[in-house]
Amino acid sequence: MTPADASTTTSAAPAATPYGTLPPASTPSARKPLSLPRLREMHAQGDKITMLTAYDATFAAVADAAGVECILVGDSLGMVCQGLSSTVGVSLETMRHHTECVANGLRRAQGVAWLIGDLPFGSYHESKEQALRSAVVLMQAGAHMVKLEGGGWTTETVRFLVERGIPVCAHLGLTPQTVHALGGYRVQGKTEESAAQLRREAGALQDAGASMLVLEMVPAALSLEVTQLLTHCPTIGIGAGNGTSGQVLVLHDMLGMNLGKMAKFVHNFMDGAPSVRGAMEAYVRAVKDGSFPVNATHAW
Repeated sequence: MTPADASTTTSAAPAATPYGTLPPASTPSARKPLSLPRLREMHAQGDKITMLTAYDATFAAVADAAGVECILVGDSLGMVCQGLSSTVGVSLETMRHHTECVANGLRRAQGVAWLIGDLPFGSYHESKEQALRSAVVLMQAGAHMVKLEGGGWTTETVRFLVERGIPVCAHLGLTPQTVHALGGYRVQGKTEESAAQLRREAGALQDAGASMLVLEMVPAALSLEVTQLLTHCPTIGIGAGNGTSGQVLVLHDMLGMNLGKMAKFVHNFMDGAPSVRGAMEAYVRAVKDGSFPVNATHAW
């Protein structure tokens, strides 16, 4: 082989990196990129929507390859990545950093997942204008949608963002950013009064333009009722039973890695799986075929 041949051969091979877990560029996925119209179509057809959290490039790329349709860069990273006792201490800059990491991972793997960034505590509470500035930070970092917690006063914030072209995922039930006001991590909507309020707030958020609604630790019967009430806003459950339009779990929880007590609504998909990707694929299958969650085991 001539020096020229050797040079050509070397330049054609991918660069070796000691810590590279992602290829420089993978083969484009056969799946179409997720979009709001596609998510609405899935909702209309009754196709369950799968969502997992991810906080870095590698796990995001693996989740995408496993068929997870929506990836949430959750402020839960405060607890699973930073070791905080709640999500309250997570900053907007931290969320921007992790959103960018996940977006880069999806881009390098030519992923198709829909990327949602959590607006952290204090980043949207002051005013609608503050919410817009914070949402812009996450969107410019690569998010396709932002998520915020709570109903009532957040309705006009959702409307304000949607009118300016920013897709919004709302979040009702247990809202971890206000855990101190709620008195702890407790099931929400158990009384008729609180259930009626949750129904009202869900309808108002849909009318304001929310494209998705997370229901966390809400009784299964109420979650099903809210899901049927909302005609064009899919619900994503976590500890809310199997009657929602889709499911979400924290990545570390569904892989059996948790620094504290495992929540009732969590299932360890790593148990019996050959790999992390295999665990994620098992999660996707279980959500799609309705075998997870089981109301008697994972819901209230």
